[in-house]
Amino acid sequence: METLDKIKQQITENPILIYMKGSPKLPSCGFSAQAGQALMSCGEPFAYVDILQNPDIRAELPKFANWPTFPQLWVEGELVGGCDIILEMFQKGELQTLVKETAAKHKPADADSE
Repeated sequence: METLDKIKQQITENPILIYMKGSPKLPSCGFSAQAGQALMSCGEPFAYVDILQNPDIRAELPKFANWPTFPQLWVEGELVGGCDIILEMFQKGELQTLVKETAAKHKPADADSE
């Protein structure tokens, strides 16, 4: 699969997705750590891609997104932004709302009946 197709597939299949250095629990840079922490504290599941393990994505995504830096947060196929934007939205309470509403929309159908 071409790198660009892989990126598009990841963005399509994961309603809340962060491209970062490392993982949310073991970030490899300060910006990724802050962004991951903000996302985790929203309390909803999200996907991540460690760009250090995926050099092809690390090379291609900035061109595709027209956004030069990492982390990058994508919600429902749209680029939300990087660390500064994520933290600003978190401080205003906007990130929590966006994440919770998106997660609610994409919950498996049988999750409500339990």
